[in-house]
Amino acid sequence: MKPKTTLRTASLRRKTNETDITLELTLDGAGNYDLELPVPFLKHMLELFAKHGAFDLKLIGQGDIEVDDHHLVEDVGIVLGQALAEAVGDKRGITRYGHAWVPMDEALVLCALDLSGRAYFASDLALKSGRVGKFDVQLVHDFFEAFAVNAKLNLHLCQLRGRNRHHIIEAAFKATARALRLAVARDPHTSGVPSTKGTLTT
Repeated sequence: MKPKTTLRTASLRRKTNETDITLELTLDGAGNYDLELPVPFLKHMLELFAKHGAFDLKLIGQGDIEVDDHHLVEDVGIVLGQALAEAVGDKRGITRYGHAWVPMDEALVLCALDLSGRAYFASDLALKSGRVGKFDVQLVHDFFEAFAVNAKLNLHLCQLRGRNRHHIIEAAFKATARALRLAVARDPHTSGVPSTKGTLTT
């Protein structure tokens, strides 16, 4: 009989004068989500993130959206990144790298990432201005940058094609989720930390 595998989870709360966020993340999940967030477009993207990453995600977020969505969107990225870093632990036995190409109608986005312990974010998504509904598309960069920095991962988003902002952003979230799903997966060929340094914490 195989030993029971311990689920990799994290539960965090971040409370500031601008936002109040409680988040629970299970890496070894089934794509279930329960989200309360007053930014509908980001909520939808996080639903896609959980489903395509096969992560279980619970989130309650409040913020000063009467001022702007920026604080809440960025802080959700911070907390989600911190939760990922905590849940993945010392990274023993994981695949470490992941990539995914995701088409969304006319859009095509590649995500490539490394759970290296060193934060870096690069993106050439064509989202310098504009809105999807009431959502400012420039906040997508802020979300992913906060996520990458706090998860301590190397994250690249490359847009190969795309015209519709919604499609580009949706492809980016799905690609990131699927790349992460590969990266955090347990590798049967790796028992220790997948690095010649022996650590992936810095």
